[in-house]
Amino acid sequence: MEQNCKANEAIKCTVTQCAHHCSSKDYCSLNSIQVGTHETNPTQVQCTDCNSFVLKH
Repeated sequence: MEQNCKANEAIKCTVTQCAHHCSSKDYCSLNSIQVGTHETNPTQVQCTDCNSFVLKH
């Protein structure tokens, strides 16, 4: 993400491959995110996903 990334300090993130990640800080630049799951009955943290993820180019 560009240098002028506006970090949303309410959303911490360490996924540097995401286009919404602020590269100078471990925060997301979105106002909100959508959390989802790839499981029918999620029971562990590994079952959840950030559906707002966009691969950085």
